[in-house]
Amino acid sequence: MRTLWVILLALLLSGCGYNAFQSGDEQIKASWAEVLNQYQRRADLIPNLVNTVKGYASQEQTVLLGVTEARAKVGSIQATPELINDEHAFAKFQAAQGQLTSALSRLMVVAENYPQLKSDANFRDLQAQLEGTENRITVARNRYIKAVQEYNVEVRSFPDNLTAMLFGYKVKPSFTVENEKEISHAPAVDFAAPKVPAPAK
Repeated sequence: MRTLWVILLALLLSGCGYNAFQSGDEQIKASWAEVLNQYQRRADLIPNLVNTVKGYASQEQTVLLGVTEARAKVGSIQATPELINDEHAFAKFQAAQGQLTSALSRLMVVAENYPQLKSDANFRDLQAQLEGTENRITVARNRYIKAVQEYNVEVRSFPDNLTAMLFGYKVKPSFTVENEKEISHAPAVDFAAPKVPAPAK
């Protein structure tokens, strides 16, 4: 009799979305791990990039310090698997990564003003690696967004939402559209020499 109840319970759970939640949760974790992997790859490139720029543009202390501080802020956030279940912690992580993206954009704008830096082989190699990493970050984020979207639809849809409530499955946070727009544009930085007013006649 007990075996029969186990079989019935298994059939009931498989028909009400339980297995889909398990599969979706694992897919989200795998996608998130790849996002973190690519963000870490970017963070690892930054010290060499900053040092290379510093060799040609040491006077750009504000920009160089901004990148270093943004990287430190990102590194101070513990990106554990539990972070994807905490909307506040996820938003904090997302904001820190957005600030680092903006700081790197400003650094690239500064580099445009130094022809010798742009012709440096080491800088060109680091720049290429950074561009490739940014592309991989975009791909990884998109996969994560898709996995979360599918999971969240499942959590909200009847009758699977009943299973979600029963077993504590909740909607997971994702990257916001506002953040995507914000970090997709390099900030405008004007390094033109200040205009000297004409002498009074």
